Amino acid sequence: MKRLGIVLTLALMVIAVPVAWAFTCPVVIKQAEDLIKKAEAGKVTAETKPLIDEAKKQLAEAKAHHDNAKNKRDHGDAVRKAKVAAAYAEEAIVLQVP
Repeated sequence: MKRLGIVLTLALMVIAVPVAWAFTCPVVIKQAEDLIKKAEAGKVTAETKPLIDEAKKQLAEAKAHHDNAKNKRDHGDAVRKAKVAAAYAEEAIVLQVP
């Protein structure tokens, strides 16, 4: 009986983990969107504008990967692109601080 419980738990994990990964895309994309908005709300300079533009580009690619995802790899690409977008936006925010 204990062995059956372990097998069922492992089977559930195999099924649930990819579904969980699929649902992380919108969360990470939303975080990137919020950081980009914060960067745009600050003092945009010639130094930070290219960073914000790159963040927007990466975010658009993340959304495209998520919307057209056919497998886990596509969702992984979406998360990676969204994290890169967030990093560019964070860099712009840091450079805006006097």
